[in-house]
Amino acid sequence: MPFLPTAYCLPPTTPMKLSDLTTRAGEWLRGNGPMSEIVISSRIRLARNLTGHRFLGRASRTERNALVKQVSSVLLDNPVAPNSFYVNLDDAPEIDRNLLVERHLISKPHATAEGARGVSVSGDETVSIMVNEEDHLRIQVLRSGLQLDEAWNQINQIDDTLEAKLNFAFHPRFGYLTACPTNVGTGIRVSVMLHLPALKLTGEIEKVFRAAKDMKLAVRGLYGEGTEATGDFYQISNQTTLGKSEEDLISDFRHVVIPKIIDYEHHARKTLLNDRTTALDDKCCRALGILRTARLMASEETLFLLSHLRMGVNLGRVKEVDIQTINELFLLTQPAHLQKLQGRKLEGDLRRAARADFIRQKLNGG
Repeated sequence: MPFLPTAYCLPPTTPMKLSDLTTRAGEWLRGNGPMSEIVISSRIRLARNLTGHRFLGRASRTERNALVKQVSSVLLDNPVAPNSFYVNLDDAPEIDRNLLVERHLISKPHATAEGARGVSVSGDETVSIMVNEEDHLRIQVLRSGLQLDEAWNQINQIDDTLEAKLNFAFHPRFGYLTACPTNVGTGIRVSVMLHLPALKLTGEIEKVFRAAKDMKLAVRGLYGEGTEATGDFYQISNQTTLGKSEEDLISDFRHVVIPKIIDYEHHARKTLLNDRTTALDDKCCRALGILRTARLMASEETLFLLSHLRMGVNLGRVKEVDIQTINELFLLTQPAHLQKLQGRKLEGDLRRAARADFIRQKLNGG
């Protein structure tokens, strides 16, 4: 199924298909960045609005259409990342929108909203620009592992490029004006996704919540605001942007916040290795055994078991599975990906059976 009509693809690439995205792990799960055994991904997002247009909550359908037309034209004519393509989400099927959510390229609210909206995605999936989400533009750069400085340098250049073509709403005292007051100022949201299974197993995950609260940070689940920490994935992000520069926010994350949480997880893993070795091995071996033999697998259970298996591989307790396979399974067993791979809509036990079959094939060598 074509991902987009040819007219919506940015030169010089050829039209992409959704099946192209299902052949590889997304940027957030590639596992090739610094500290990737704990830090899954680093994300920086900028909220921007255009002068002369009302915020989306007050905009009419005509105004929303005009915004999409203006912004998409700029994105099509001035690609900010290689091999970018633009998706008209208002016309996209639900399964395609859900696939983009699973790859962390759009938010859940963006997928389920109605009316004119879209997203521009770079070929390597490190850049996505949501049009008409909560703000007129949500610019996002996503990197594997702990790469906040690299993400900031890239998104800063993208922001400058777009601001040369679009007139962003800016107040000399308050900074960039946004639909939500918590984003006013720099409009920046710094977010790091962490895999913290040992803290969960040792009952010390509250340390993360307390540290985040002390630093006025938000702790969210796998798919951001309003989601649970499925698979022991936690997103840590700033809650306000007013009164601090972008560099200060990123520096706090890079040198204070994330190192503290990484130390907590490392200590919990050492405790499991040194004092609870049998219990650790039991968790990892049970996870591998169930994944290799089960005939029905629900999505949440799959993430739970893969989380334990991933920790076992990183700690050297499981030798016969590699991290790349586990990372792929985290993504490709999600509902939209699984159905795209199967080429048909699946529900209930049919979906759970297809997921179990896929996992067994991956873990049992075919």
